[in-house]
Amino acid sequence: MNDERFVRILVLQNEVEAVLLDSILNERKIPHVMRTYHHLVFDGIFQFHKGWGQVDAPEFFSREITEIYADLPCEADNLNESGDF
Repeated sequence: MNDERFVRILVLQNEVEAVLLDSILNERKIPHVMRTYHHLVFDGIFQFHKGWGQVDAPEFFSREITEIYADLPCEADNLNESGDF
């Protein structure tokens, strides 16, 4: 499996998602790479249009990573629970 090619699994919308997902994937020892779309020259313009970045991993882990991502708490849910809008 060490020679398996990494592919884009999903696009992340913000840095909070990236940090949470990265932590869980590390904990479960799932090989992955977080790639941000931020580019210093363009001052984050790609992140505005394309999302924060992406998760690359061996395709074998695609379903597991997607399921973990789907279970992450949504920022909107967190705002609703605290009563802040």
